[in-house]
Amino acid sequence: MYVATPPPVDALIEEFPSTALEGLLPRPEDPLDDPAGGEYLHWDKLRHLDPPAGIDTREWWLRIKVGRIADMRFLPMTATDGDALAYCLPDPVLLYLHRIDQRLGGGVGFDGSGSTDREASQRFLVNARMEEAIRSSQLEGATTSRQVAQEMLRSGRRPRDHGEQMVANNYRALEFMREEIGERLTPESVLELHRVITENTLGDPTASGRLQRPDEERVAVFYRDEDETPIHRPPPAEALPERLRMLCDFANESEDAGRFVPPVLRAILVHFWLAYDHPFLDGNGRTARILFFWVMRSRGYQLAEYLPISRLLRAAPAQYARAFLDTETDGGDTTYFLLHQLRVIEKAIEDLDLYLRRKRDELRDLRRMLDHVEGLNGRQTVLLTHAIKHPDHSYTFGGHAQSHRITHETARADIGGLADHGFLIRRRHGRSYEFRPAPDLPSRLRESGK
Repeated sequence: MYVATPPPVDALIEEFPSTALEGLLPRPEDPLDDPAGGEYLHWDKLRHLDPPAGIDTREWWLRIKVGRIADMRFLPMTATDGDALAYCLPDPVLLYLHRIDQRLGGGVGFDGSGSTDREASQRFLVNARMEEAIRSSQLEGATTSRQVAQEMLRSGRRPRDHGEQMVANNYRALEFMREEIGERLTPESVLELHRVITENTLGDPTASGRLQRPDEERVAVFYRDEDETPIHRPPPAEALPERLRMLCDFANESEDAGRFVPPVLRAILVHFWLAYDHPFLDGNGRTARILFFWVMRSRGYQLAEYLPISRLLRAAPAQYARAFLDTETDGGDTTYFLLHQLRVIEKAIEDLDLYLRRKRDELRDLRRMLDHVEGLNGRQTVLLTHAIKHPDHSYTFGGHAQSHRITHETARADIGGLADHGFLIRRRHGRSYEFRPAPDLPSRLRESGK
């Protein structure tokens, strides 16, 4: 992937000294960015556009850069050349933040009442973690299918190959993030997170849970596996311990510590920082994404855990790589990466909204069908909802317990009760049992109360 490097600002200032001064106070009528929508353009795109009347493209870029530099907010993170990285707050960033703050606070519910809603919400959280674990692993090369990976996670069986091991590790890592890291991020917790993510998946098992050492060949980042030229060379291994400590300090920094960073931007920047440093032999992307979820959760954005971030990144990997390249080639301006990730978050929220609306409609329809069926608890109602939509699906005690975070005994009571009603058909599977929906389940439900 090629991105044209912008002309050096110092050289442009010498070439257009008066324009540099004027750029500090841009005139309202000047279309400094994309005239069609105010996009935060990189030189690689701007150079193909027609500049405003009276100036050429290089002078146009200088006016834009001078205005951006005046708005820069510098980070404690430095690039490999030692220069501080920074970001701006153009209108598109502020608008994304406003919409995300409006929609991403609080938790998940269906209509906010009833045991069915609580059970559905709990099951949805488990499903969301499974989906993120699978898609994040596939993004990093796991070849297992979504259906097989879900079956493994629900049943609790051991992984059979490398791809399944990646998925199982990712799922455990999301639980570790939620339950073990606590209120403050430390270098030790990041290393333990990485150990969980990469356990039994690395060619060198000793590289799991530790930073790369100075005596090792340093990893580089390639756009595609077959490429010969890397798109990014991370900092040297000698600098990694201190950089990880600084990353944790930034992740833990209070919003009223004298340098306000909007919480959503802080989460994205922690993701960027870990990915930029690439401190591990493998598993850097997965670790970075889970740290994003941790920062969001620690700042009160509970709904972020439900967002299909990795699925969207996997659908458009070139845009993800381009956001990194735009930042690196334009002097460490992370605004490009922030805008990309904000767009991904907003799209993920839209997908989540559609999913929740569909689930609310399904629950209403099922409630009408089950109003006359006595003795069902919320977990059984959720299972029957799924069974109606997936008549070929099989259920086990272990999978039901895993999905709802209940004991094996409670799972046996739930599923056994449904089988006793004739809603599920019991079949022996090896040394255990599996249960499938009755072929005429909807009619059985309707008839059960007559």
